[in-house]
Amino acid sequence: MPHGSCVDHADRIERVIVAPSHLGGDTRAAFRRTAIELLDGMPEATGSLVVDLSATRLVDSAGLGTLILVRQHAAGRRQVVRLRGASEEVGLLLALTKLEDLFEIEDRGIR
Repeated sequence: MPHGSCVDHADRIERVIVAPSHLGGDTRAAFRRTAIELLDGMPEATGSLVVDLSATRLVDSAGLGTLILVRQHAAGRRQVVRLRGASEEVGLLLALTKLEDLFEIEDRGIR
């Protein structure tokens, strides 16, 4: 089950959601629901959602689709989605599917 946390500063609002170890068919609905709630909890045109992928070992096509839907929801609200702590494998998957440009990616190549 994903969970979120908050970091509010005078000049920025950041929400963090921790992705499950396998982001896919069985986990996508709860992950998406939590991510949308975090985005909707911030005023439009402010804030960013950080998806913490540091514990995520597998992202399948359903998981990729979920990340895209979350990103589209954020874009509609003029918010940003950043990916943090992605493994080399997840980074490669984003590159191969040409999705890496949709997201701000932190900690590239750390692991």
